[in-house]
Amino acid sequence: MTHTGNSDPNSLDHQNHVNISEQQFLETYDPGDFERPSVTVDMLVFTIRSETQENYRKLAEPELQLLLIRRGGHPYMGQWALPGGFVSMQESLEDAARRELFTETGLDDIYLEQLYTWGDVHRDPRTRVISCSYMALVDSSELQLQAGDDASEADWFRMEQRLLEEKRHIHERGRVTERRVQLILTNGTEELSAVIETKETLEGRVRSSHITMNEVQGIAFDHAKIIYYALERLRAKVEYTDIAFNLMPETFTLTALQKVYETISGKKLLAAAFRRKIADWVIETGEYTGNAGHRPSRLYRLNPERLAP
Repeated sequence: MTHTGNSDPNSLDHQNHVNISEQQFLETYDPGDFERPSVTVDMLVFTIRSETQENYRKLAEPELQLLLIRRGGHPYMGQWALPGGFVSMQESLEDAARRELFTETGLDDIYLEQLYTWGDVHRDPRTRVISCSYMALVDSSELQLQAGDDASEADWFRMEQRLLEEKRHIHERGRVTERRVQLILTNGTEELSAVIETKETLEGRVRSSHITMNEVQGIAFDHAKIIYYALERLRAKVEYTDIAFNLMPETFTLTALQKVYETISGKKLLAAAFRRKIADWVIETGEYTGNAGHRPSRLYRLNPERLAP
């Protein structure tokens, strides 16, 4: 609904609008008539990283990891947060997101997707802040980490979700599903955690969902909720899109690609079924891997005909 002021045709406000031009109205408009919240962008930068295996003949196991920054100032000084920042009056949301992404990673030509807008009234102790979250997928070989202005350091965190409780209730007009999940993030030296509670309701044709967080340890603001939401979105999209290719180098083996799919989805896949699924998405390069200790494997790249116009 568009806000047009007082709709009473006899009101002084309405008469003033009728008797002046739009240019005159804009020249006299006072932005201070309405309180304006601050707006930020929060970046969820995901990558796939592999730990070195002691047995060099065994392929390194990939892990989905998330970039966090340690806050260098108040509020939540010393805690870990998503990289991000305030949107200036002269830039769009996406421009702000790409600026923050470049500040933290040195990259600007990568996959970026707007996820959700977070507007709980008390989500930031400083003032009313509305945040638009963005998901970026990055090939780890291209990264150059650097902490932004309000951060003392930046690091990659592995993620784990543990289902604590799940309840389902089916009624005449729909269903209600409630879950309690423990979110655990670790960088090898520190462990962060939060308990996420979700409630999804289907009432007739109306769907609604609600996310809350409790027992938060070391994660600033409401970023535990944002991380949980982004993980769920990423896992859903990997089932029906080619989003996982954004985490791959330009050329890759089908085995490496399958491991990335398995890492994101949390499911083991049959090689034959997986290769049928992605057959139209990849093309052979005519080249092979040359890693010591492994049999040469064919290298593939994303089929350019699959790219969106």
